[in-house]
Amino acid sequence: MEFREKQAIYLQIGEHICENILRKQWKAGDKIPSIREMAISIEVNPNTVMRTYNYLQNMGIIFNKRGIGYFVADHSYEKTQELKKRNFINRELPHFFRTMDLLKITFDDLRELYKTDR
Repeated sequence: MEFREKQAIYLQIGEHICENILRKQWKAGDKIPSIREMAISIEVNPNTVMRTYNYLQNMGIIFNKRGIGYFVADHSYEKTQELKKRNFINRELPHFFRTMDLLKITFDDLRELYKTDR
């Protein structure tokens, strides 16, 4: 996994897990890699993965069965989608709109680009 400099690593790991849920590679009730397995596979400190898992657990996206491991929570798809949507609106859209304004790109331009990419 390649990490970006401008965002905390634990949040990037969380995004990776959320993408697996949104792609339906991990569904409600599925066991996810242990903290140690995840840390080894993406080459980070286990404490960083623990921070990610605590964050996602607090968001209701995963849960821990003590002594067994971490699992994808019920309604995790909807919660993940809402979290990603909120992050997109708050973090990425303002930059996107500023760039559109600087480059004088209109919504009509976007509609045309969208049509041609389909």
